[in-house]
Amino acid sequence: MLTAAELSVLLVYGNDPAWDSEDREESDRESRRLACAMRRQGHSVSLVSVCDADLPKALSAYEPSGVLVFNWCEGLPGVHHSEALVAETLEKLRFTYTGASARTLRLCYDKGRVKKRLQSLGIPTPRWKLLSALEAGAWDGFPAIVKPASEHCSMGVDEGAVVSDAAELQERVAYVLDTFRQPALVEDFIDGREFHVALWGNQHLEMLPPVEMDFSCFDDIHQRLCSHDAKFAPDSEAYQKIKSYVPARLTADELAQLEAVSKAAYRALDCRDYGRIDVRLREGVFYVLDINPNADISADASLAMAAGKAGYCYGRFGSRVLDLAAQRHPQNPPPHQ
Repeated sequence: MLTAAELSVLLVYGNDPAWDSEDREESDRESRRLACAMRRQGHSVSLVSVCDADLPKALSAYEPSGVLVFNWCEGLPGVHHSEALVAETLEKLRFTYTGASARTLRLCYDKGRVKKRLQSLGIPTPRWKLLSALEAGAWDGFPAIVKPASEHCSMGVDEGAVVSDAAELQERVAYVLDTFRQPALVEDFIDGREFHVALWGNQHLEMLPPVEMDFSCFDDIHQRLCSHDAKFAPDSEAYQKIKSYVPARLTADELAQLEAVSKAAYRALDCRDYGRIDVRLREGVFYVLDINPNADISADASLAMAAGKAGYCYGRFGSRVLDLAAQRHPQNPPPHQ
């Protein structure tokens, strides 16, 4: 069996010229950080910065049979919603890469299809409805949350996303339709404890210590959520006040229930190598909110945080992901089913 340590690693990451200088510098810095951490684990790592939509050109100097791609490219510059296109291009070029397939990435951008898949398999998920136009009386349960149906990274999720009555619902649906030019996903708002559950593996899955997001500093229901600002705006109140606890404060029985639901959701979307499942608990039921097959792997994000709690330094975390992907390399025999 060929291991990741025996292959040259290409760390492929996005660096869009349209970003401001601070964001571009951060992308370079975080990518170098992961590369250095994996080198300390014995990997030969080259950085490939993707600065335009021509991914084949960026990879033209490399022979697919001799390398393993660590895919940290969430889209092609100038191409909207191109996360799946990155993976599709890698597949067409016959590179073996880490993380979810193009098919899974494309599916997870369609929240309606994801919800239907979960429901068909009996996996708890909040009651929901897709609205592609303003419809009077279209929803009858409050509080509710309104999100764009085809975004990720909590785009379009802020304090105004949580609505308390039909008038607020109509206003927010109109905002989503006008701003994002896509249907609005309306869901029952689960005002309960939230957990970010990191999983890794393929044939065998392992749950890393789950992270609990603590909203107790907020009395206003509209603020008790992981908004876009809570994830990406260090100066925001949400970013500063929402605390993370790892491992989550759960009983053994609750932990077992959370693990079962999270693993079922991971398998339902054919995630591979690693992923993160966002879950909320209400009245003894763990509801799957979202499935992140290409979750943030920055050193300070919940996935790496959970791995660290399980005893994996950042370099060992990256190395483990590489080893999982290396099992798909054409020089290795297929795994036993």
